[in-house]
Amino acid sequence: EEVSGAALLALNDRMVQQLVKKIGHQAVLMDLIKKYSQQKSGLDSLTGCCETDSQKFPEVISGKNLKSFLARHKMLQWTSSYALPEFPYDVKCILTEKKSPDHSMRIRIIEFLQADMTKYLEGSLYPNSQQYNIVVNALLQAYPFLDEDGNGFLLWKRALKDRFKYVRRPIEDDEQVLRNKCKFGHRRGQTRKSSFAENKLGDVQLQVQEEPAYLKGSTMDLHIKWLKQEYMKTQRNWKEVDNKMNVTIEIRRKMISNKAPLKDILKLFPFLRCPYQLFREFQLLTHMDIYKKTVGILEIYSENILSLYVVRNNPINIMLQENLKQHTEEDVLKYMKMTAACLLLPDVFGDDSSLFAAVNEEVKAMTPVLEVKNPFNVNSCAFALYVEREELAQLDDCTMALAALVAAFHVFNIPCPKRIHRTLKFLESLVFEVRNPACLP
Repeated sequence: EEVSGAALLALNDRMVQQLVKKIGHQAVLMDLIKKYSQQKSGLDSLTGCCETDSQKFPEVISGKNLKSFLARHKMLQWTSSYALPEFPYDVKCILTEKKSPDHSMRIRIIEFLQADMTKYLEGSLYPNSQQYNIVVNALLQAYPFLDEDGNGFLLWKRALKDRFKYVRRPIEDDEQVLRNKCKFGHRRGQTRKSSFAENKLGDVQLQVQEEPAYLKGSTMDLHIKWLKQEYMKTQRNWKEVDNKMNVTIEIRRKMISNKAPLKDILKLFPFLRCPYQLFREFQLLTHMDIYKKTVGILEIYSENILSLYVVRNNPINIMLQENLKQHTEEDVLKYMKMTAACLLLPDVFGDDSSLFAAVNEEVKAMTPVLEVKNPFNVNSCAFALYVEREELAQLDDCTMALAALVAAFHVFNIPCPKRIHRTLKFLESLVFEVRNPACLP
């Protein structure tokens, strides 16, 4: 286009849009032009500084180490000096007034963050997890009110990742995008001109079917094989299990978000059947200790729940009162009351208790539900978590059972049924420590 010298510095936004096809590259070019204009007077001194540094550290700057040195330097820049972009005037007004942004305003904020990250990445459209974390943390530290429900970090991070997916979607000729699309199960050059339903179904089937082919022979495949073999042992190396589950979380979350069948997920990652690993997965996703939170919830609320008029004549409460007469030990009485409070929760909120727990009867719900046998018999009580009418895990007590139930909805990305919504909303508001948690009716 015969752009050089002064013409380069004279380019404006519209010219760059005509000159460069990709939004990310437009942002990078405009940023470089701006920086060059500001810093060209200091280029000579910068060159002299680099020459001096190369003499001081020849083993770092020269040859093979240059690429790794620059990569490490860029990562240090991200971690130590990332600053939020200058938002447009209307966005700044909303943020300054500490108003909760509506949907369209959230989209604008995400768009500016995505463009800014692309500049830092020099045009790449594939940030890593740490870079997403740094940007979202910077946003929430600058504007804490954006974390209004206590779960803002995950929501903003998901929105930012979705924005990058949206920008990458129509790009067919970028080498990095094509390489990653092939890597993660997309057909090369695949377009989205067919109907929405066909595409959606086709994408899911393609990704689920091709996943094993992509894994075969890879390092990830070796991790998964090790997990499957270790699960069959009676004595397990739990420290290494934790490490392998950490390494494989990305492929696991991708399968779950793509609606892979639960049986396929559990076949590859059988340790999700262990309550400890289910809770650990929940903590990796939400930064919350679900078991510890659940213990606190039942200890605080059990007496209040049992005192409510709405549960006075409930069969669970009647069963509790009969069994309380047979014991005097304080720990046993406390355990029984917590168990009853747990099982009575859906009745307190007017929800469908069959979608919460099947007490001494067969599980019928497809969504996560508890199976409870002899809840007040200290010697024979049994708790299990069922998903899709299949037993997922056996559980020690009501506290572990309740924690596993809440965790399963999040870990397996299962929508909450409307007929149990109020109960789970109450529990989640306490687990995620929202500012105005739901109350007992």
